[in-house]
Amino acid sequence: MPNLRFFTFFALLLFLSGLISVTAQESESFHYEVTDDHFRVELDHGVYEISFYSPEVAEVTFFESGQTEYPSSHAVVLDKKFTSFDLDDTGNHVALLTDGLQIFIERPSGNISFYYNGEKLIEERNGFQSTENGFEVDFNITETEILMGGGARALGMDRRGHRLRLYNRAHYGYETRSELMNYTLPMILSSNMYAIHFDNPTIGWLDLDSQFNNTLSFEAISGRQSYQVITGDSWEKIIENYTHLTGFQPLPPRWALGNFSSRFGYRSQDEVLSTIDTYREENVPVDAVIMDLYWFGKEVKGTMGNLAFDRDSFPEPEQMMDQLEDQGVKTVLITEPFVVTTSDRWEEAVEVDVLAKDSLGNPATYEFFFGNTGLIDVFKPEARNWFWNIYQDLIEMGVHGWWGDLGEPEVHPEHLIHHTGTANEVHNIYGHEWAKLVHDGYRENYPDVRPFNLMRAGYSGSQRFGLIPWSGDVNRTWGGLQSQPEISLQMGLQGLAYMHSDLGGFAGDLVDDEKYIRWLQYGVFQPIYRPHAQDDVPSEPVFRSREALDHSRKAIELRYKLIPYIYSLAFENSTTGMPLMRPLFFEEPENHEIYKVASSYLFGDDILVSPIMEPGKKKQKVWFPGKSNWFDFYNGEKYRGGVQNFIETEDESIPTFIRGGAIIPTAELVQSLDNYSINELNLTLYYDSSVPYYKTSVYHDDGLTYDAYKKKMYELLHISSSNREDKSIIRFMKEVGKQFTSEIEPINLTIRNASKYVKSIQLDGEPIEFHFQNDMIKIENLELSSSRHELLIHWK
Repeated sequence: MPNLRFFTFFALLLFLSGLISVTAQESESFHYEVTDDHFRVELDHGVYEISFYSPEVAEVTFFESGQTEYPSSHAVVLDKKFTSFDLDDTGNHVALLTDGLQIFIERPSGNISFYYNGEKLIEERNGFQSTENGFEVDFNITETEILMGGGARALGMDRRGHRLRLYNRAHYGYETRSELMNYTLPMILSSNMYAIHFDNPTIGWLDLDSQFNNTLSFEAISGRQSYQVITGDSWEKIIENYTHLTGFQPLPPRWALGNFSSRFGYRSQDEVLSTIDTYREENVPVDAVIMDLYWFGKEVKGTMGNLAFDRDSFPEPEQMMDQLEDQGVKTVLITEPFVVTTSDRWEEAVEVDVLAKDSLGNPATYEFFFGNTGLIDVFKPEARNWFWNIYQDLIEMGVHGWWGDLGEPEVHPEHLIHHTGTANEVHNIYGHEWAKLVHDGYRENYPDVRPFNLMRAGYSGSQRFGLIPWSGDVNRTWGGLQSQPEISLQMGLQGLAYMHSDLGGFAGDLVDDEKYIRWLQYGVFQPIYRPHAQDDVPSEPVFRSREALDHSRKAIELRYKLIPYIYSLAFENSTTGMPLMRPLFFEEPENHEIYKVASSYLFGDDILVSPIMEPGKKKQKVWFPGKSNWFDFYNGEKYRGGVQNFIETEDESIPTFIRGGAIIPTAELVQSLDNYSINELNLTLYYDSSVPYYKTSVYHDDGLTYDAYKKKMYELLHISSSNREDKSIIRFMKEVGKQFTSEIEPINLTIRNASKYVKSIQLDGEPIEFHFQNDMIKIENLELSSSRHELLIHWK
């Protein structure tokens, strides 16, 4: 039942609304019916259907007269099972009431407004309307709300005032500004704590009040006239609700969180092996090597679509991949969906009929950079099977992961006809369906394997296929670096939490070691660590100057030590949708100024990061969110939350801070995550007497098995701490899946900022040894042999 304290408010609102003039399309009829799971109202120009996925998520769909259904959503996977809404008909409005959302349908116009817990969120203006190019739906918004979303763009965190084209397209060499990129998602998020997802992938526009008349608009050429409104009591809940609606990201393989060796590109088997040998000689950790298009041809042009090893340059690919795996390095291959007419597979692709067609039903061909080409029709079942069989042959040879490039598709003429629609109708879901093809192939043929699938384009919900997005061909300049936190933060809000950049930048031949180092230091705290660039200037740290190598090695080593923390964030994302990189407004949702900040952000819940994105920076302005105190990760200095401070910078690191009271897990350094061990887990508590209670969890499994958590092949170490004047208690609880044997034992515990004198420390009531020096307590080899333990610290 809805909360009755809101009923009086709404009754008054309904009464007053009859006295207010509303601009709307009047309706000759207003007939409605209610079933168990939806509300349906018939107007003179069509039918609205409203249903709920939960008390916090609702869907509105409009059917033009004579229309009764749409094809299934490409984004939404959640079933509409929620039926506990009440209806109240006052005459002027019909109200649909839940414990969270309240929806009002105005009589006779049919205009819809949305409230959450008594607060108005947004309202339609005139409903869905036909236009010369398709249809649109407009909304009234408040004067002050900040708007985010629309996919990957470089426009600033507040995107209000922009008219955003919805057409996935690469932007080569962009820097601080990019209006159109590879992921254009039909979704907005508002500082008024709601999100709207427009459930239509065709090309169109998302207008975020570009005319400055307090109007939000969505336009599309055809397809579903439908949207979902997503709400919640916090940003964390809104993100979880949206991700539940569109699907959770599977946990990637643990090796994917390590360092990649990548460039455009390695030209031979010998070059690949010698590069990895150099990493090992220089003691720079690395877990994967990515092979660009030279693996299937000696030239950039004329060979795309071969999709088989060039045996002149790579005479023994199976042996090469075996050698790499012996060194703890996985092989990742680039693939593209284009088959040029000069490729070895062109005649086969035509014969088996797997290419998109022209208006005459022939394989469509056209010119683009890599040659005269056709495009694999990933919407056609036979084409999907053909493409997957190529993948499967390569997997059997030893390939561990995939890089799907040019999947916007990069060039996609309007005249192309696909199995399920025209080019403009399916363009924005091409990458989405390609990712689904790979995901489904693994589920059917390798059900226990976690795939790695790096993709340049996708759509709402693509995360559920394990897609790993990146921010395209960014320029290797300071300007290119400056746009990256915004892009990753925005995409994390929209479900695609692994958005990351080519570390060091991709485009151009600028040699700037300071910029390169700062970008790789930032990369420690982005979801994927992958330097990549055109090969005019090396992307790999082992081929840079000694200074760049030394600083980069230190950053990569920190990344590897933090894997227990990062892997636990990845697990959290797979179960709640929480992004790894989080904007500061998660901490202060009422602070409108902080919505515009991307220069500082949270990596997980407990690490605050402020990347250095300008040359010669001696002092860095850092936003410290207001819920906590923050401790410098490197020197332990304490900073109060809710303020901005200027921090002196260091060459060896970027400003990084730990939440007061937090416990950060780290592991011993390894050169490959094949050798990763949580056997001697290191925990560091940043003691803060003002924090009464704190809790966290460390997730662990074999790093490879798909759905290990659901298969009970995991363990979680739950840790909590509580503080009183004279004592602190740290509790450990192991949760071990039935199909797993615990590997977390023993642990080493360090307590920093322990300015009080310690009287005694007991584990389960028994005194234990500890070392106390320079405000730091160290306890080594703390045995956690049973499921529950309690550490008691008595302060003097």
